[in-house]
Amino acid sequence: MVANQKDPSREAHFPLIEKKYGEPMSYWFDVMAEIADQKYPEQIAYLRENHGFSQSHANAVVMYSRGSKSTQRFNTPSDYYKTLNPKQAKTIRAIFKTITTKYPELELVIAWNQPMLRIGKDYVFGVSAAKNHILLAPWSKEVLAKFTPKMKDLDVKKKTIGVPNDWAVDEKLLQAMVKARLAEIK
Repeated sequence: MVANQKDPSREAHFPLIEKKYGEPMSYWFDVMAEIADQKYPEQIAYLRENHGFSQSHANAVVMYSRGSKSTQRFNTPSDYYKTLNPKQAKTIRAIFKTITTKYPELELVIAWNQPMLRIGKDYVFGVSAAKNHILLAPWSKEVLAKFTPKMKDLDVKKKTIGVPNDWAVDEKLLQAMVKARLAEIK
């Protein structure tokens, strides 16, 4: 099941784009045809600077004109894992297993093209894979701040924690962070 219930298609933006920028989509596709030889960042900048587009609206038009009809890349966590190197996939599976063993009521879903745990509509914990590390997201600045002293050997940022691709999963830390996040939600 996909967590984000919004329509992931690029076309979902089109009615608002037409209303907000005062032209039918055929007009915007003609504009895109005129700048088709430009690179993605240049096309985005063109729409933003010359037509006042927001980043998300510019992205929808540019990506649609480039053939991408949907923002959704993965339907299931398994689909996501298949795109990772084996070491990352193993670590991320271990992270979620550690959490869901203690908290089986949490649902593992895909949201923003990343695996996330949620309860009801509230997100509890998420993971994202970069090339050289994995990012953990406890979905709470307060929870992150509370546990930062226990993560001196990890790369703690404003909203995420960076861990190595082959991180030895700290079960107590993860379960304590999830417990604190669940207490916030309730």
